[in-house]
Amino acid sequence: MGRSTFEGPVLAGDNRFGPQRDVGVMGLFQQAFLDFSVTQPNTANYGGASGTFVSANNIPNNAATIWTPQAGAYSTNGPTVATAPTADTSGTIYRGVSFLIPQGSNIYSIDIDVGTLPTGGGVTATAIQPYVSNQFATSAGVYATFGSITAVGRTACTFTGTQLDNSFGTLQDVQNIQPGQQPTWFSQVVVTLKLLQLH
Repeated sequence: MGRSTFEGPVLAGDNRFGPQRDVGVMGLFQQAFLDFSVTQPNTANYGGASGTFVSANNIPNNAATIWTPQAGAYSTNGPTVATAPTADTSGTIYRGVSFLIPQGSNIYSIDIDVGTLPTGGGVTATAIQPYVSNQFATSAGVYATFGSITAVGRTACTFTGTQLDNSFGTLQDVQNIQPGQQPTWFSQVVVTLKLLQLH
C-alpha cells in the first residue's frame, strides 16, 4: 500500500466559503501494537523491554527516545536530555509507547485495547495501570487518566479539567533533532503501561 505525507491542517467538505459552510477539520490517528512476546527490537509489534519503550512513529516498532520536555527553551544542539523508563522489578514492569504529534494538537480520545493480558514467567498480569503524559510518568498523566485495566477489551480514557485544557492544545515539548528543519517543535505523548504482579 502506498503512503503519502503532507503538512496540515486538512479541511474536508463541499462548501469552503459562504454563510452555510459544511467544512470540518480532519484528524490525525496514531497507534501502536505491542506484543510482549516479541523481544527483538526493530521487529513488527516489538513490545519493548526493561527500560525501553517503543516509538510509534516508525514501522516496524523500534526503541524510542523519551525526551525530557524542554519547556520552550530552544537549543542549537537539538533536544539533549533523555529519560529512561523505570527498570523492571519482580512485581512490576513498565512498558509503553512514545508518540510525536504536531504542537498544539487537540487530543480527542485515547483508547487502550487489550486482546490478551500480558504474561511473564508463566504468570499473567493482574492489572494494567496506564498513564498518559508528555514524558515517562508513574502517576496521573498530563493528558489523560485511565482506571486499572483487569480484563481484555477496549478501555477509553477520561479527562480531568486540567487534562482537558492540556489536550485542547498540546504542549511544546521537544524540538526537532535536526535544528533548522521543520517542524521546529513537537508535542510528545508518552503512554506508560504499569503491569502489576508479573513474577
